[in-house]
Amino acid sequence: MRSLFKLLTSTVLAVAFVSPAIITGCAARVRTGYTVHDPYYNDDHVWDTTEIGFYGRWENETRRRDVDYRKRSPAEQKEYMTWRHNQH
Repeated sequence: MRSLFKLLTSTVLAVAFVSPAIITGCAARVRTGYTVHDPYYNDDHVWDTTEIGFYGRWENETRRRDVDYRKRSPAEQKEYMTWRHNQH
């Protein structure tokens, strides 16, 4: 009976420690799934880990601050999309 209680206690503690990491991981994935329409090339870009990687590379190569794409000026958005389409 005592070993059953220890097993149950250990299981409850393990779930309590692991669940915040699992919940946070799921929430992070949901936030990256938005779509950005590129009016210059008339296509859509899904903002997933691949696009985030390209965007970070563009910010680094052009020595820009880390700013959300949607908060950039239209001129900078156009510059990124032009750069992005030349990366294939």
